[in-house]
Amino acid sequence: MLKMKRITETYDMKVFTDSGDYFGDIEETILTSSKVFGWRVRATKNSFLNRILGSAKGVIVPHQLVKSIGDIMIISKAAVPNYNPEEDDEA
Repeated sequence: MLKMKRITETYDMKVFTDSGDYFGDIEETILTSSKVFGWRVRATKNSFLNRILGSAKGVIVPHQLVKSIGDIMIISKAAVPNYNPEEDDEA
């Protein structure tokens, strides 16, 4: 059974990648005419996104990369910006 959810219920929802990493919190929904285009995800403290972006506030995740929305949102790992952990070791 398909469950409907109001967009306002998604604000401040936790976002995780399909590999289980905490990604951030939903800040805003981006709409085009009558469809959801994407989701603005805020990089919160202790989130995977915060470690990758550093000083940036967040990213826009296209709706096509969203796998599931319920109590949390699950997105595809493809939404994660390119990250090379070896760069942290050099600094």
